[in-house]
Amino acid sequence: MERPITSENGAGELSPPADKPGYMSLSRTTDKVLQILMGGDLSRLRADSVAESLGMSGTTLRRRLRADHTCYQFLLDRARQYRCERILRNMWLPGKCLADELGYLEVNSFYRAFRRWTGLSYSQYKARYDR
Repeated sequence: MERPITSENGAGELSPPADKPGYMSLSRTTDKVLQILMGGDLSRLRADSVAESLGMSGTTLRRRLRADHTCYQFLLDRARQYRCERILRNMWLPGKCLADELGYLEVNSFYRAFRRWTGLSYSQYKARYDR
């Protein structure tokens, strides 16, 4: 699977790998959004609720993320991808269960995202990496 844009450091916080050239440092806002997404219920976290938890308006959050050349949907997608990788490293789940765990309302949306992340369908991935 494609690697997420961030990695966990020893403290469990998200930050870009320091030893990788070409990685931009993220603003505190972007870093905090990633932390909230990684620790929260992805089916319930919406941009406006994340902005509220950070003490700012949705407009301010969008502006600050745009300054980092990103957006909420991109960060949500990366958080889902990262969680998916972690789950599949430990156990295999049916697509419907994994989609629910990652906050997708429609299983087919998860399958499309999974193909985008890996280049394989979920069943192809299982056949290739089945333990």
